[in-house]
Amino acid sequence: MRMPAWTTPDPVALHARAQPDRLACVDLASGRRWTYRALDEAIQRAVGVLETGYGVKPGQRIATLARNSADLLILQQAAMRLGAIFVPVNWRLASAEQQAILEDCGPALLLHDTAPDIALPEGCIPIEVSAFARAVEAQAPAPRCPLPAGDAPSIILYTSGTSGRPKGVIVTERNAFATAVNFGVLGRVGNASIFLCDAPMFHVIGLITSLRPPLLQGGTVLISPGFDAGATNRRLADPTLGVTHYFCVPQMARMLREHPDFAPSRWTSLTAIFTGGAPNPAAEINWWLAQGVRMADGFGMTEAGTVLGMPVEAGRIADKAGAAGLPAPMIGLRLVDDGRDVAAGEAAEIWLSGPSITPGYWNRPEETERAFTADGWFRTGDIARRDEEGFVTLVDRRKDMFISGGENVYPVEIETVLLDHPGIAEAAVIGVADARWGEVGRAFVVVKPGCIVDPADLASHCGARIARYKVPKEFLLTEALPRTASGKIQKHILRTWTAPAGGQD
Repeated sequence: MRMPAWTTPDPVALHARAQPDRLACVDLASGRRWTYRALDEAIQRAVGVLETGYGVKPGQRIATLARNSADLLILQQAAMRLGAIFVPVNWRLASAEQQAILEDCGPALLLHDTAPDIALPEGCIPIEVSAFARAVEAQAPAPRCPLPAGDAPSIILYTSGTSGRPKGVIVTERNAFATAVNFGVLGRVGNASIFLCDAPMFHVIGLITSLRPPLLQGGTVLISPGFDAGATNRRLADPTLGVTHYFCVPQMARMLREHPDFAPSRWTSLTAIFTGGAPNPAAEINWWLAQGVRMADGFGMTEAGTVLGMPVEAGRIADKAGAAGLPAPMIGLRLVDDGRDVAAGEAAEIWLSGPSITPGYWNRPEETERAFTADGWFRTGDIARRDEEGFVTLVDRRKDMFISGGENVYPVEIETVLLDHPGIAEAAVIGVADARWGEVGRAFVVVKPGCIVDPADLASHCGARIARYKVPKEFLLTEALPRTASGKIQKHILRTWTAPAGGQD
């Protein structure tokens, strides 16, 4: 028997009836607060603004160029109920990059908090976030209509562009719901959970992973305009906020620990700090455990949401430090090399299936087809190993691997060794052409303040820990590494560097 189409879930509407007076959302910049009843009504008023004020129709795109706020959450949820597609654009991008994205998605409406210095696509109406918020307050709630199909495009997230060319990843409500379940199970999310969201809401961590799990459970989201190490430290220690879950990239965690207000003994309500978006070395995780803070690493993708996660038990974190964790409950995961599933301990590409996996890329049918196997598995391009207990450790991106003297070399392995050096704050390794070996490693390192590092010392440090063919031939010192907003190192930029600006070799 053919089943009817799965409709969009609406947890906010559910909790507005089940627990209407429960605190749903706080906008930390303005101090505005919404119960589930109030948030549900605000979303429905926003539906009215979109429909009657701007004539937005199902399937049309609504783009944003704005820092985090509860208004963006209200807008996204209103777009979802209307059947429009929410497209948050990275406000940190150059104007030409922003314009290319807007031309690709063709929005009918653009919300912004600073007037964009770009030519908008034909038919796109600009509106300031503050003006939108005032319109929502003045608007009567729109009549409720049946929710759209859960497998229709609901969000387009443009990938952060580590390869230099962002792609629009389609996210359906089925995808977002599955991610809420996946992270909710791995992260021990419940009705009493309180999430602090200061990761950018143009990224999957900020828009989906930090918001959907608590809203599904009827918890609370605290939305900050953006990450500030001092403010975040104070919020994690504030008993009146009671933050239970905080998601960040490893670089943000390092900034927290280096700030004068760092006081982890006061983070008494915190379940764990959850990290993703970049490798998190075992030494770093063990350091946090020694401070009494559980740091649960994981792995996710814009195209797949939450894929892997560490348990939040301190003992398991310590036993498996450096691993990205176990597959989430609604994820099918294979490690495949040359068409075969590999044994425990072997490195191979991660293939995924499940309801959280994107249906494809916006306006990119050829790239969508290349991303999937003939029988529907999503090829991630990430290389990993799985141990006998099923814990998965990321090895590297397939495209970042290079071959030196006939041997496969995975830069992440070298970067992890470099980060164990007491004088190194950040490290990135790429493969470069070499007449003798085919390719060799070139390492870019950021030295900790007050430290002096000799490249010969770094070579000795690596040589004592990894095979000789893996030791980089060059070590270039630089003041900073180019990163995306989600913390990923932009290796396509590093490949254009021979001696970094401000650095030395």
